[in-house]
Amino acid sequence: MVVMGRIVAPFGVQGWLKIHPFGDDPQSWRTMSHWWICADPDAPDSQWSQRALGNCRVHGKGLIATLEGVPDRNAAEAVEGWYVAAPRDALPRTGVDEYYWGDLVGLTVFDEAGNTLGTVSGLLSTGAHDVLQVQDGDEERLIPFVAAYILEVDLAARSIRTAWQKDW
Repeated sequence: MVVMGRIVAPFGVQGWLKIHPFGDDPQSWRTMSHWWICADPDAPDSQWSQRALGNCRVHGKGLIATLEGVPDRNAAEAVEGWYVAAPRDALPRTGVDEYYWGDLVGLTVFDEAGNTLGTVSGLLSTGAHDVLQVQDGDEERLIPFVAAYILEVDLAARSIRTAWQKDW
């Protein structure tokens, strides 16, 4: 499962959900007939619940949507904080130089000289651009995910080459 976003709040009284997307193309989610939701995807016994997508539209910087089995505000409040995901094969294809966040987590990050900077532990959306969270032992580096610093992403080699230095 690829986690796409999180349900952040009910929206209105008719079961609409406000969704915070992880990534920059949430409109493409409307093409999927089903979404999967789960309270805690990291839990060893996590169970994804498949739900048919009713309505979905852009609302501000996020989405609002209706899902099967969430008919009213009380049901929407019950899934507040849950994660939204889809199996990898159900996701829209990415374009050139586009990546799902889940594809980047776990990649090893190198500088131009080949020195290891750490491993991508997560991403942050800052509004202006996304930022890689790179963990190197107890040290965390925040590297802007922009062309000026990201020179190459090689998913097959599980690596990212960057114009970032260890001491920055």
